[in-house]
Amino acid sequence: MQPNDITFFKRFQADILAGRKTITLRDEAESHFKAGDILRVGRYEDDAYFCTIQVTATSTITLDTLTEKHAEQENMSLTELRQVITEIYPGQDRFYVIDFKCL
Repeated sequence: MQPNDITFFKRFQADILAGRKTITLRDEAESHFKAGDILRVGRYEDDAYFCTIQVTATSTITLDTLTEKHAEQENMSLTELRQVITEIYPGQDRFYVIDFKCL
């Protein structure tokens, strides 16, 4: 079985597959992805493969500079996005934005 390159929480799977979630915010451990990369995507909970994405752009951001556009690309409100990111990455402020599309 081929390993997955990146994982997402199961709750995001439907939004990714429907094209409603088109970015992900990650910490430095996943800052190595670059535009053009083709990635196998799995669920965080069980690492089961569910799609392939292509990275279309990358950038860096801080929690304070997140915008409504980022929230829209995550398919949630800005308040919800900040809360989710704070829960996943407590105490961190610098993040790597990975823009992607499903293939």
